[in-house]
Amino acid sequence: MRNHHDHGASPDDRSARIVRHHRRTFLRGGSLGAGTLALAWLLDREQAAAATKPPLPKEAPRIDLVPKRPHHPPRAKAMISLFMHGGPSHMDLTDPKPELTKRDGTDYPGDITYSFVNEASKKLLGTRWSFAKHGACGTEISELLPETAGIVDRICLLRGMHTGGNGHEVSIRYFHGGIPGVLGRPHLASWLLYGLGSETDNLPAYMVLTDPGGLPVDGVTNWSSGFMPPLFQGTVLRPKEPRILNLDPPPHLAGEPQRQSLDLLGALNRRHAARFPGQSDLDARIASYELAARMQTAAREALDISQETKATHALYGLDDDATREYGTRCLIARRLVERGVRFVQLFLAGQPWDNHSNLGSALPAICRRTDRPAAALVKDLAQRGMLDETIVHWGGEIGRLPVTQNQGAPEKHGRDHNGQGFSIWLAGGGIRPGMVHGATDEFGHRAVEGIVTPNDYQATLLHLFGLDWNELVFPHAGAAQIVTAGRPARVVHEILA
Repeated sequence: MRNHHDHGASPDDRSARIVRHHRRTFLRGGSLGAGTLALAWLLDREQAAAATKPPLPKEAPRIDLVPKRPHHPPRAKAMISLFMHGGPSHMDLTDPKPELTKRDGTDYPGDITYSFVNEASKKLLGTRWSFAKHGACGTEISELLPETAGIVDRICLLRGMHTGGNGHEVSIRYFHGGIPGVLGRPHLASWLLYGLGSETDNLPAYMVLTDPGGLPVDGVTNWSSGFMPPLFQGTVLRPKEPRILNLDPPPHLAGEPQRQSLDLLGALNRRHAARFPGQSDLDARIASYELAARMQTAAREALDISQETKATHALYGLDDDATREYGTRCLIARRLVERGVRFVQLFLAGQPWDNHSNLGSALPAICRRTDRPAAALVKDLAQRGMLDETIVHWGGEIGRLPVTQNQGAPEKHGRDHNGQGFSIWLAGGGIRPGMVHGATDEFGHRAVEGIVTPNDYQATLLHLFGLDWNELVFPHAGAAQIVTAGRPARVVHEILA
């Protein structure tokens, strides 16, 4: 018998209503009648997800690095990310908290989530370093970052970053892959390459500069292309010379013998690819062979920093033992971007900003190593006219707590993890310079204004590259995937020039 409300409804619509009616009838008879409420909540979630889920692309995605048209005019063409693994202590570096210092040694009045409960404390720990206003913008920066203080008029300091999780790997994967803690997601740079292709035929479009001391925490996951083909993953430069092994052929194979060998290899690869179409690993392998041949000249020239002036070497701190290594990598990053590389990311070994103990000595040490080269990179890009189209990112995956992590004697105290509020900075490529966006509470614990999540960060960067994050779709496992994986995200227009 038809309900009078169903007049004009299609058979599919009526069937769907009957199914929902039967579900509700069943659950209504369940324990305490809670089923109705639970079902309503689940149905609302399903409908909301269906409304925001992007459709699968009508055509198979292009698996190549041929330059592609962006969705709208871009502001940025390249990006250099200075990733600070471990969680820089924002209340000691970029986010002054007078109330925290005033109440040093007293108990924190709110709730805190600790990572290391056995060493936990509610005793507030004010900063041991002074802050001062700098530049025409008057941004306050710690004495531990004197070179960053000198570029505040060129950077946008985001003090309201928030991941919601305190773990390193959880938050690193959130920043790079779009979902907290989930493995197998493409890096933001992989999405850029997929959406825009490459601007150089002679160098990899996405390059990673690792630390001589070893890999960062979470290892090679930091530059993985996830479920995308390996063509879009990061190419790692060795941290020491020679930065690319076997770049030169043996003398007896140089010249014409090498050319003939490469021609033969190319012909065999194309024949094999024709027999097995759609094999992304094979396509990536062929592309890497072809690129390797072109890199023999281009990479050698790009990595040769002896071509730079003494003034440039001094700017990056190559004349100082404390800054030479990191300064060299920052300079190489600029040279790579100058030659068409789309994305360059620098990593540190382990997680040197993870200052659970010995904060008084460990924090100044890592600041001395990285502050001058990072500021030099921004200055150098600006004086070469490159900063307008190159985004520079500085920041870690989390911050630190405003309370003491008790390690015994006071001089050994440190700070535990904090993903509830922390700072990063951005410069160039359409970012508004000389401004502070967002804020944490009076103790620096939680972001309370201008909150920016890693998904917002990703959406904003893609927007600056001319890409709509919600339209950049890659099919995987029968579903349409986007960089934020359907999580809430927004372009932070407040920080755009």
